[in-house]
Amino acid sequence: MISEESKTRFEQEVAKYPADQRQSAVMACLSIAQQEFGFVSAESELEIAEFLGMSPMAVHEVTTFYNMYNQQPVGKYKLNVCTNLPCQLRDGARALQHLEKRLGISMGETTSDGLFTLQQCECLGACADSPVLLVNDRTMCSFMSNDKLDQLVDGLRAAEGKA
Repeated sequence: MISEESKTRFEQEVAKYPADQRQSAVMACLSIAQQEFGFVSAESELEIAEFLGMSPMAVHEVTTFYNMYNQQPVGKYKLNVCTNLPCQLRDGARALQHLEKRLGISMGETTSDGLFTLQQCECLGACADSPVLLVNDRTMCSFMSNDKLDQLVDGLRAAEGKA
């Protein structure tokens, strides 16, 4: 059940659009729901669809199209490694494999301590900086050599007191 506080935030987002264009706030509402629960559940999609006057499938299509929406719980740090062709040609696959080995998980999995989820993603728009990854859908990391990947993991673990 989405909280009243989140629904108030939904209204603030809807107010940015013409009255007959409520559905334009769907991405913002999905982000708000994800902030509340850590992921976008099927139940959240249904509530958002009802709130915006959209079909549940239309909301689900948005959720599944963008990799920034988690459809299941993820670790505190979600690492999205770009594996699109330009990055593949510049060691994107190597970066993903290094993180799999370093974290002891496969792509799509979460570490047992709940700290890291490792995912691959499509183009992050930084092909010249490859290999690149995105931390928690917000922080872009470029030129990620194995040493830089290790520094990132060590730094995030240290921030949690789990070095």
